[in-house]
Amino acid sequence: MNEISGLSIREYYKGKIFIDSGKNHGCSMQNKKFKIGLSIVLTLLLLFTAVVGIYDYFVPDQVSVFSGESTPAYFLVTLDENPEAVPASAVANGLPSAITETSARAKLFGILPIKSVDVNYYDNIKLYPGGMPFGVKFFTQGVLVVGFTEVDSSSGKISPAYESGLRVKDIITSINGKEVNTVEEITSFIEESGGKPLSIGYMRNNTEHHTSLTPIFSTSESRYKAGVWIRDSTAGIGTVTFINPANKAFAGLGHGICDVDTGELMPLMKGSVTNVTISGITKGLAGAPGEIKGYFTGDKTGTLIGNTEAGVYGMFTEVPSGVPEGPLPIALRNQVKEGKAYIWSTLENDAPRKYEINISDINRNSNALTKSFVIKVTDPALLELSGGIVQGMSGSPIIQNGRIVGAVTHVLINDPTTGYGIFIENMLKSMPQLLK
Repeated sequence: MNEISGLSIREYYKGKIFIDSGKNHGCSMQNKKFKIGLSIVLTLLLLFTAVVGIYDYFVPDQVSVFSGESTPAYFLVTLDENPEAVPASAVANGLPSAITETSARAKLFGILPIKSVDVNYYDNIKLYPGGMPFGVKFFTQGVLVVGFTEVDSSSGKISPAYESGLRVKDIITSINGKEVNTVEEITSFIEESGGKPLSIGYMRNNTEHHTSLTPIFSTSESRYKAGVWIRDSTAGIGTVTFINPANKAFAGLGHGICDVDTGELMPLMKGSVTNVTISGITKGLAGAPGEIKGYFTGDKTGTLIGNTEAGVYGMFTEVPSGVPEGPLPIALRNQVKEGKAYIWSTLENDAPRKYEINISDINRNSNALTKSFVIKVTDPALLELSGGIVQGMSGSPIIQNGRIVGAVTHVLINDPTTGYGIFIENMLKSMPQLLK
């Protein structure tokens, strides 16, 4: 048998195999350690992502504090104001002068950034709560398109307005370069057109557009028509939310005045506020919302300035009699608590009365401007009188712990005892003239 370095061939290969096997075992151990390390890193990354996700959910996108107070802290998270952020007030962005906006970074352990947070600083604002009814006569800026109809002509039935490209919710602002704000003005242009094309200026989604509309002669009515339904005014009853004692500015409704057919916010040109006398109540039932019935007295008591998604606002000539209490400080969104509160509303005797409610499901991060929290009527007197929340109560101020929290905005159709409230912050930020 041959020998190599004192080992038989069989022994040599046996040793070689043993040596190679040792090398493979070492690589296996290294791979195992690498996989364990990788698993630990991935687990930590997943854990960190989960923690950030949890804090991103629980730390609100915006916080509100009173001027001079520090921003709130959350468990293991602090808010550090962005040194590069320039606070914006009414001068820069149209906010009331009593409100300042800036931004901050939410940091875990004061080190790891999680998200950017908007910070709103409020002066210590005190307002009279409302609760009294008011009437609104509302005239639009431009004329709202609410529908179309066909015109019977010698060449068949057609809607020239629809054929021109106009659509429901468009706002007609001019004809042949002349501003129009009433149904009468547009009707006059159409009937006097002689069938010649009209240059139409209109707004759609806050963008200006132009088109050409050619009226046609109606064989049944013997006049030129465009085949379009339009609206330029509306009227209704709501409830005052609050009044600024410094300048007699007021806000009400807690939601905007929208067109009944399109649901769109109606653009305000001018509006007047009048006294209202309550004449009765239709009780709310499941599936059939009730309403406050009343009539305008004809006495003008103020002017409407704005119509926003968060409510209407304007100026009273004088602070109405019957202000129930106050002035009261406002509650910021983080001060609103689940539990008992009360509203002021007028349903009889033409004077505000206090009714107990319960607040729940507070959504401080909600993007739904007018649905900040849920309210439920618990007051036996109100349940007996109206069945809960009815049309006309929108705007009724909500008071909790001696502060104005917000206003009643909506009622659930299938449950008139339950509805929504809006944070008073949302109203104030939408109405810059109120606090000047």
